Amino acid sequence: MTKLEELTALLVNEINDFKNGLEKLDKINNQLKETKIKMDLKEYKSIIETHQQKMASQKDFIERFENRFSNKIKNAKIYPTWAVVVFSVSIFLNAISLFLILYDIS
Repeated sequence: MTKLEELTALLVNEINDFKNGLEKLDKINNQLKETKIKMDLKEYKSIIETHQQKMASQKDFIERFENRFSNKIKNAKIYPTWAVVVFSVSIFLNAISLFLILYDIS
């Protein structure tokens, strides 16, 4: 009978320990539910603002580059003016010399 009493006492002690553990876990669970986590976003805000400023300056740089490039394309010439003048004069002189040769005007 003493073995049965020892086992019963041990079982009662284990049940009480389990009950105490559950009560502690319940308290901790309630504390976790009530706890609100606050994040400090000041550092992240400053990083984001710095990034936005860099992106704005990059955008301005790209827009200026695009405008300069567009203006250069608009003002681009295939041949320089002096080359066009020389070519036109040579064609004109060749046409006159051909005319003189064909009609043999001397």
